[in-house]
Amino acid sequence: MSRSVRIYIGLAILIPLSVLFLFSVVHTAAGATRPSLRRITEGHRLAQAWCQTCHAVEPGMAGFFDLAPSFQAIADRRGTTALSLKVFWRTSHQDMPNLVIAPGQADVLSEYILSLQRN
Repeated sequence: MSRSVRIYIGLAILIPLSVLFLFSVVHTAAGATRPSLRRITEGHRLAQAWCQTCHAVEPGMAGFFDLAPSFQAIADRRGTTALSLKVFWRTSHQDMPNLVIAPGQADVLSEYILSLQRN
């Protein structure tokens, strides 16, 4: 087999693999990393411990106060993303208690909320 044929075969393999890799990077760029079931479960546990007093944290569960949206409603909002939730956790809000949430805890809470999204 000549050198030029090997180069063409190599390019024929390399180009589709590069396109596939690029597609996977672009596809996951919005979410950065895919949350694991363990992290979602941890976020659910934190939501039950910290947020359930005011929010409905389970899909289909009724909330205790009409002013606090359910986690399902938050997840289904058009602008709810990992970034918007990250900003939310770092901003004080008039109607919420001032919780001190570590970055890792905020991440798993966000992953739990995002896992509730209905497309």
